[in-house]
Amino acid sequence: MSVKEPVAGFAVAVVREDGKWRCSALEAGALANLDAAITALGKLRSTGAVFALLAVDDEFFVIVRPSPRGPSLLLSDAAAALDYDIAADVLDVLRADAPDEDDDSIYSEGDLEILADVGLPGPELEVIAGEVDLYPDEQLQMIAQRCGFADEFGSLLDDM
Repeated sequence: MSVKEPVAGFAVAVVREDGKWRCSALEAGALANLDAAITALGKLRSTGAVFALLAVDDEFFVIVRPSPRGPSLLLSDAAAALDYDIAADVLDVLRADAPDEDDDSIYSEGDLEILADVGLPGPELEVIAGEVDLYPDEQLQMIAQRCGFADEFGSLLDDM
């Protein structure tokens, strides 16, 4: 998939500050380019948690969480790297190989503990990422529910 082609889906920045959650839309370019997502998150100043939830083309999701030592990342389906630049970018940053084209297994790649400090332990995130019968937006809604920002997340999606 070319970077120039628009990618369907949504990109949401999530910020927790002073015990309150805030969700805001990121530019659509964040869906096609990992650097764009990281840069957009870097512009959000917060003393609390900051991360992005990206739902790409009804196929997979990416969680991006910047840190001084580099971004923490989770890609819900490593095979997406065969078709989507942003998924390939995630695997590059993680130094992980894309699966073979013949491999039809679905598995996540990255930091399953990425949201552990905001209420979602790695094993639970792994179960959500492995729910192949759900669309990425439904998986991200489950994540928002478990972390405690489902109302803010749902309200933003309704407005998009």
